[in-house]
Amino acid sequence: MTRVWIKVKPGAKHESIEMMDDGTLKVNVTAHPVEGKANEAVCDLLAKKLSLRRSDVRIVIGKTSKLKQVELPLSLEEIYRRLNRSSEGRVVK
Repeated sequence: MTRVWIKVKPGAKHESIEMMDDGTLKVNVTAHPVEGKANEAVCDLLAKKLSLRRSDVRIVIGKTSKLKQVELPLSLEEIYRRLNRSSEGRVVK
């Protein structure tokens, strides 16, 4: 299990995941932070882009914050590979 820091932008126009230089994932979701909808959208998007089951993605820190830590059943290298990380960073839509 690997824990990864993510920065969430709820209410975005498009859903995407961007790899930041410091290893943080910037996750944009269209859902608004009302009644946990943005958290659900974050977990759904991560599961979809990383080819995981939804139950494999768990927010462990920051449920009410834009800065969160998620736990994933993959190595950091595998997460980067599945998101097609390039040397300069990349947006995954």
